[in-house]
Amino acid sequence: MGEEKKIINGGDVLVKCLQKENVKYMFGIPGGQFLNMYDAIYRWGREQGIETVLFRHEAAAAHAADAWARVTNNPGICFGTVGPGALNLISGVGAAWADNIPVITIVPQVISKFQDSFTLQGNLDQITMYKPVTKYQKSIRKIEEIPDAVHKVFREAIGGRPQPVLLEIFEDAFLEEIEEEKIQFFDLKRYRSIEKPAINHELIKSALDLISKAEKPLILSGGGVARSESWKELQGFAEYLQIPVITTVMGIGTITNESKCLMGAAVAGPGLKIAPEADVILALGCKFSYTLGHGEEPFWKNSQKLIQVDIDPSIIGRSKPITLGIVGDCKQFLIQILNEVKKSKKVDKRDWLEELVQTRQNTINKINKKVSKDKIPIITKRLIKDILESIDDDAILILDGGDIAVSTVEQIDWYKIRPPLSTLSAVGMGQLGTAVPYGIGAKLAKPDKQVVAIAGDGAFMINVQDLETAVRLNLKNLIYVVGNNNAWGMIKSGQKLFMGKRYIDVDLPEFNYAKCAEGFGCYGEVVTEPNEIKPAFERAKNSGKPAVLDIKIDFDTPDTTKLMGSMGVL
Repeated sequence: MGEEKKIINGGDVLVKCLQKENVKYMFGIPGGQFLNMYDAIYRWGREQGIETVLFRHEAAAAHAADAWARVTNNPGICFGTVGPGALNLISGVGAAWADNIPVITIVPQVISKFQDSFTLQGNLDQITMYKPVTKYQKSIRKIEEIPDAVHKVFREAIGGRPQPVLLEIFEDAFLEEIEEEKIQFFDLKRYRSIEKPAINHELIKSALDLISKAEKPLILSGGGVARSESWKELQGFAEYLQIPVITTVMGIGTITNESKCLMGAAVAGPGLKIAPEADVILALGCKFSYTLGHGEEPFWKNSQKLIQVDIDPSIIGRSKPITLGIVGDCKQFLIQILNEVKKSKKVDKRDWLEELVQTRQNTINKINKKVSKDKIPIITKRLIKDILESIDDDAILILDGGDIAVSTVEQIDWYKIRPPLSTLSAVGMGQLGTAVPYGIGAKLAKPDKQVVAIAGDGAFMINVQDLETAVRLNLKNLIYVVGNNNAWGMIKSGQKLFMGKRYIDVDLPEFNYAKCAEGFGCYGEVVTEPNEIKPAFERAKNSGKPAVLDIKIDFDTPDTTKLMGSMGVL
């Protein structure tokens, strides 16, 4: 008798393909069509390092996958059942799409024979539904199609400008069985290129010529620097030529505050004065979105020369006219231009940089003097200062909210180093409710690091149900700081500034977020005194549980909100 051939089903094939991609966690909620996938994980997947993480809402699961991708620079995986599960995932996927984060969303489809028969959760065109918020969509019906489909969605998610993708699998493929030897499982290097292409040498020389002739050059570092992991190259280039650097929100951490070249994040603080003074701007992997005033005056000047480098040609020149556009990977560009500049005469920009260093320090001193007073309710900037001084040096920091996120960005690199890939904010979509699920995804990605989320009280409640998930997973040194001003702060700021203080639907009732957190099994504490912020943070850190600090703060409109609001960009 011949050897008996092993029979596997579609769930086995999918899990095996994901395992080949080194997937560790899949974030989501079960559905009937996923039974074979779950069974494969139960029978053998866990032993080989792949696991599901149960959430209490699919949007939160998508946010957790997003956070995993931001922190690890590898795709995050989320899933939800056909119909309502797929619908619920969309808001989380949309936030990842707006920030160019590679999230792979897997949804089933009802079995083919019931596709148009008004079966439970059927008759929904999920592919069309996801087109606006995904880079690529793939739908399959047969078990043999699963490996190639997985290859395609991973390749699309991380190739070029990274973005979310959708894989829809009909229940037919999950239920089907096949002999294992008839399916080929390839390691990732067998079906996609890892290396980035070199950039034309003449473009490198042209860029360097523009920078060398500039009197006041400025580097703008965006998410493309983070995704290409080119922070060492950026710092080396900036320091070699003594060029000041400001970052976008997505670029926070791409240059350390130990370097005097760093001026701050986005156009907050010193950046507001620096940006319009520059004569040549090197923009690396950024979109000139609303956080950069769309590249328009008065943040920027039409007379400025712009060198724009981006992996996606559709971004170059899209918001601001360019002098030189370079399609390519930021890391490859920085490696090549630094090699080129070291061959030529060093250009000294020390006077321009030294002037800006002093401007930055004056701004920091001014704010620190203001927040040293022990006012009650607590000044928002005091809350941020004390938290940023308290967090671990390598902590992962999450920003969730409107005004409180803006205020944090203004001070984010003043007190401690912000390591690369450690600052998470759904800035592109302005998504609220990310704090709890981002915290879970980030903590699972980096279990040895402290994870701290600063959230507004309105934003915090949007996915509060998944505090239960954090408790169930026994996540320690995960701290949620709720800036509680009893308001939807940014909208209230708008009504204050432009609607004559005619407030409607922006004031929130008194609520004890610490008690709410305790109900889920977290550590909870209310803080009303400014001098209690740091001691409360230490108690939360040492509690051995996920922790929520409900900190009572004043209602205050950040300077950046005022400026952007006056320009109509918020």
